[in-house]
Amino acid sequence: MLARQFALLLLALLATPAQADELRPGYLELTERAPNQWHMLWKAPVKEGLANHATPKLPSDCVLKNQSRELIDGALVAVADVACAKPLAGREIGLDGLDATVSDALVRVAPLGRPVQAARLTADAPMTIVQTQPDRWQVAKTYFALGVEHILLGFDHFLFVVALVLLISGGWTVVKTVTAFTIAHSVTLVGVTLGFLSLPQKPVEAVIALSIAFLAVEMVKQKPGSPRLSERVPWVVAFLFGLLHGFGFAGALNEIGMPETEVPTALLTFNLGVEAGQLVIVAAALGVLALLRRFAASLDRPARVATAYGIGAISCFWLIERIV
Repeated sequence: MLARQFALLLLALLATPAQADELRPGYLELTERAPNQWHMLWKAPVKEGLANHATPKLPSDCVLKNQSRELIDGALVAVADVACAKPLAGREIGLDGLDATVSDALVRVAPLGRPVQAARLTADAPMTIVQTQPDRWQVAKTYFALGVEHILLGFDHFLFVVALVLLISGGWTVVKTVTAFTIAHSVTLVGVTLGFLSLPQKPVEAVIALSIAFLAVEMVKQKPGSPRLSERVPWVVAFLFGLLHGFGFAGALNEIGMPETEVPTALLTFNLGVEAGQLVIVAAALGVLALLRRFAASLDRPARVATAYGIGAISCFWLIERIV
């Protein structure tokens, strides 16, 4: 009975269909077009409930004009012009109605002629102070949390890391393989963010889905005593596909935007957040496998094969969806 529960837990964790490679928090952006004249963008996912509960909160002397709202790809997108009697620097902005039952949000403030700032809004801290200069520690915390969230909720990257762990064996081999994946996507992420590399995002996302399907096929075709290419040199496979996954990370980071004077801090901490989330995935997958081997060794191979088919089905769906 315990063995079956572990197998079901593994399948439920790894084969849950979800929207791939997408950051789920809300997004509030304020861009100053002229002194004390701002353009506001508010994007809130409907599925998470944020669109129905939370609304932007600005100082009382700020007046909204030319407001419009529409639904785009499952999110409420609202725009407005905002006229404030005084500068926003030193004053609070944020969200009304942000509680623990809905998603959190990222706020980005782009003052005229001054550095861009970013902060994360949560149920415990739904407001933030617009600063004259962005605080480096605030930027670090915000982008580290975004990195962790992106690897854990960007389900295509999540499944790729899980498939790597399930495909290979041996602690040292896992370390080398995950390190190769880390180095590769870090190189690409830095290159794209700094403007040295560029690829169209849609083909990249399709190939990322294909990379997951490839690992799923390799898992199904595993045979004792006859290692496949991905088992003989898994770090090479991980490195090559990691370069592509780096473009996916960079695409998400570009959508968020970067604080102009703290680009190195934001880039470093976002990448560290990705790695922290990746280590959580690896540890969780290895932990589940260790429990299976200890309490139900006979289910180890069937559980791997069933999980491979689940991962393969999801990745093929993503591949078709992204091509179409």
